[in-house]
Amino acid sequence: MPELPEVETIKSDLEKVILNQTIIKVDVFRSSVVKQPEINKFKAGLKNARIRQIIRRGKLLVIELETKDKKTLYLTVHLRMTGQLVYGTFDKKARVSFKLSNGGYLCYNDQRTLGELRLVKDWQQLSVVAKMGPEPLSKEFKLNGFSQQLSRRLTKIKPLLLDQHFIAGIGNIYAAEALFLSKIMPDRQACSLTKAEVCLLFKNIKQVLKKAIKCRGSSFSDYRDGHGQLGNFSQHFYVYGRKAQPCLVCKNKIQRIVLGGRGTFFCSKCQK
Repeated sequence: MPELPEVETIKSDLEKVILNQTIIKVDVFRSSVVKQPEINKFKAGLKNARIRQIIRRGKLLVIELETKDKKTLYLTVHLRMTGQLVYGTFDKKARVSFKLSNGGYLCYNDQRTLGELRLVKDWQQLSVVAKMGPEPLSKEFKLNGFSQQLSRRLTKIKPLLLDQHFIAGIGNIYAAEALFLSKIMPDRQACSLTKAEVCLLFKNIKQVLKKAIKCRGSSFSDYRDGHGQLGNFSQHFYVYGRKAQPCLVCKNKIQRIVLGGRGTFFCSKCQK
């Protein structure tokens, strides 16, 4: 599933090519991905709308539009497991395509069709947004608050980092990598972390996300950037997806367990 770095990369790519373009045609080839409103209203609301800005909140992309009658609407795109939002020529695999005034196409591709597109008046009122925790790369994500929250939680640290109500945007890959760099076992209770461990984890969450953005995300499965290209952060994985391979630090074999319903990778020697 695309996480914060992947969605941020797509946002940055698209800002360079679709801002101030007008949507002149909308084709919906798989209606199940359009959740709100019904298809005809979705297409009518988007036609002749101008793209003003692109916002990322957690793993959600929000495209701000000015309609032909000067009203503001928001196209929200939740990529889920296999969603892609790619600018270029028309893609026959597209589930939804938007033809733009510059002749290019913005195509929403989604092999498993688990993603969601919505056209709304106020994206911040969506339930998925209203419940989101702080952005880990923003000023609102503070060490003191993070530490206080962890001290109250009996849950295991890895599933907690994946909880979008706790922190927005972190998924399986970056939680695993941040915990490895912080030398913390993924099944530790959150409240058991020492002050030093909390400080290190806070620092490494930011560090891993920033590095992944610089590397344009992780193309471990279906992720593609805004131009349909691969990200290369997967070349820098310490533990994720490396079951039975030697740890890059101590040479011990990387292990995998299922924790909170998700595959979890770690080094039992480096992490405690």
